[in-house]
Amino acid sequence: MLDLRRRTVSVDGRSVELSSREFALAETLFRHPGQVLSREQLLSMVWGYDFEPESNVVDVYIGYLRRKLGADRIETVRGMGYRLRAG
Repeated sequence: MLDLRRRTVSVDGRSVELSSREFALAETLFRHPGQVLSREQLLSMVWGYDFEPESNVVDVYIGYLRRKLGADRIETVRGMGYRLRAG
């Protein structure tokens, strides 16, 4: 559960602390449940700059979110990007 007004996240009834960048990435994924978002889209939406082919910042932050929210909640769509599993 993501609470935008309080800027909090809870998983299975427990509160999870996220950095501001982690929260922004989680918010972006929650706003597009089930939709595949490319690394380029996530860089633009969360970090506000264009894609740099050598940048792995999205992958790193997806890893942080998987550890905090649960590895099964964010799916990698090979060759395309990432998707928040609906439900």
